[in-house]
Amino acid sequence: MVILYTAPDCQPCRATKRALQQRGIAYEEVDLSRDAEALARVRSWGYQSAPVIYLGQDHHWYGYRPDLLAGLT
Repeated sequence: MVILYTAPDCQPCRATKRALQQRGIAYEEVDLSRDAEALARVRSWGYQSAPVIYLGQDHHWYGYRPDLLAGLT
């Protein structure tokens, strides 16, 4: 399951959601502005901006990355 960490008014977040939906990829969205634990987790991975895509323990990235999203299909 893909977990998508997002922030309000985030254009790259909207683009990432759209790309996942177009590919029919199920995901769980976590709003970092509403979940302090999730925000701390994402920061512990070294990320300071959204979106963050989490696929597993050592498989995650941030930003709108169509190249990496294409590999999920």
